[in-house]
Amino acid sequence: MRVLVVGAGAIGGYFGGRMLQAGRDVTFLVRAKRAAELASAGLVIKSPNGDVTLKNPPTVQADRLNGKFDVILLSCKAFDLDDAMKSFAPAVGPQTAIIPMLNGMRHLDMLDQKFGRERVLGGLCGIAVTLDEHRQVVQLHPMQSLTFGERDGKLSDRVRAIADVMASGNFNTVASEQIIHDMWEKWVFLASLAASTSLMRAAVGHILAAPNGKDFMQGMLDECSAVAAAEGYPPRAPFLERSRGMLLTEGSQLTASMYRDIKSGAPVEADHVIGDLMMRGDASKVPVPKLRIAYTHLKAYENQRA
Repeated sequence: MRVLVVGAGAIGGYFGGRMLQAGRDVTFLVRAKRAAELASAGLVIKSPNGDVTLKNPPTVQADRLNGKFDVILLSCKAFDLDDAMKSFAPAVGPQTAIIPMLNGMRHLDMLDQKFGRERVLGGLCGIAVTLDEHRQVVQLHPMQSLTFGERDGKLSDRVRAIADVMASGNFNTVASEQIIHDMWEKWVFLASLAASTSLMRAAVGHILAAPNGKDFMQGMLDECSAVAAAEGYPPRAPFLERSRGMLLTEGSQLTASMYRDIKSGAPVEADHVIGDLMMRGDASKVPVPKLRIAYTHLKAYENQRA
């Protein structure tokens, strides 16, 4: 099975690298600069689950992409999706399965329109990983999972075959029969964390230590959960218990990547992660005052950055 990983950044580099380490047929679609880095230093993964340096990993650039792939693993940021779709389009054939690991839901419509709904699976990942100053993939926490599945809830033959390939990478692979519900729950948690830590410019523990901090964090989770419920995907009890555990733990240093992007002056997924959820709340007449403030804050940041 031929796997094309779009990008060799933190997420794509980690999951693609682990499959490549296991001897799978993996190619990274990268820009010229990243191709040169990988040719020189290799794909370096630093992880509590085991370090590895993969020398000369297979790479290809968009203008040299030919032949069709069985699986395309897509881990770009939402604001790069248009360019990413153009870059990997030549690799999409009649039987290609596209697994997006973007946050939110808006990207599914864009991928469906470009490639056809039958080629687009649902997907999400759970991992804390970044690229350091040496362009090495650094995993910050042992947690690592990649969940995907057919959006109609069926456990198809192609999902089983892809799961077998991914399982060799020794990360937690989940072939889900309720992937859309899974994606909604991740969106609820991520939006709650990103909106709160970005707006307050602080880690969870610092927010909780502030006056009314716990009420604020709980209120943000409640708003996001209410939007999901109105869309037909009410967060399930085990998810809410885990989320409260992470969002309401005193002293926690947990932050969202969006907060870290703001600190470094990088672009953020304001519209895709926060804005889309807010607009869905408005359409369903679900009050989302905290989300609205967070979204205004993020758009002001984008304006200032521009």
